[in-house]
Amino acid sequence: MAGRPGYLTLPIFSVLAAIGYVYYTAVFLAVPRWLGLSTAAGVANAVAFTALAAACLATYAVAVRRDPGRVPPGYAPDVEDAESTVHEIKRKDHHCIWINNCVGHENYKIFLVFVLYAVVASFYAMILIIGSVMHSVPKDEQSGSDSSRTSIIICGVILSPLALALAVLLGWHIYFILQNKTTVEYHEGVRAMWLAEKGGDLYHHPYDLGVYDNLISVLGPNIFCWLCPVSNTVGNGLRYRTSYDIPISTPPM
Repeated sequence: MAGRPGYLTLPIFSVLAAIGYVYYTAVFLAVPRWLGLSTAAGVANAVAFTALAAACLATYAVAVRRDPGRVPPGYAPDVEDAESTVHEIKRKDHHCIWINNCVGHENYKIFLVFVLYAVVASFYAMILIIGSVMHSVPKDEQSGSDSSRTSIIICGVILSPLALALAVLLGWHIYFILQNKTTVEYHEGVRAMWLAEKGGDLYHHPYDLGVYDNLISVLGPNIFCWLCPVSNTVGNGLRYRTSYDIPISTPPM
């Protein structure tokens, strides 16, 4: 049984511990070993990575706490409307154990931004780790740096598959956004495309409005807020604009 949304669970604790471990290794082990915290380059990288870690924590906290939105109990789509081009069934939201919350209309954008920050931070940490491991330490400092080098290598070994998995997850969801699809719609669309081709027709995803409008429908109309942990998605989560909608033209004056 899933825990109550927002409550600290083992997966949430694991994510927080991973963020803390990577942050400590990158800022307090890798940067000092490679660049030094007393140099301008070292301070700049430490500050930049701290900002990234803070963004990860902020967006993760909002994704955990934000209500994903729900389909009202009495809601029913207009399946009986013969003039409606699109017929659909609203399904339950996807529950993610890593945030102990469902991912739905109200927090999907925030979850996506968290994954984006996590991917950037992971690859940034990998660069710092690789640089620190390859950096040659003076002989008089080697006794104290061997243990830190071992810790850095362990962090890199753990971080490598995690960074790859997060990158694949992010790429997958970017593909969904550009197509204006959900995971359910993707799987249903594969079958619909197969049936259409079998009947000699051409399948078109009805919610694909074009790249820019697809981005707006998820990230919101204000481009300056796209990377912020705020939910400003378009629509109420029940009805969406489709490519079959005909814009109302302005009558001549």
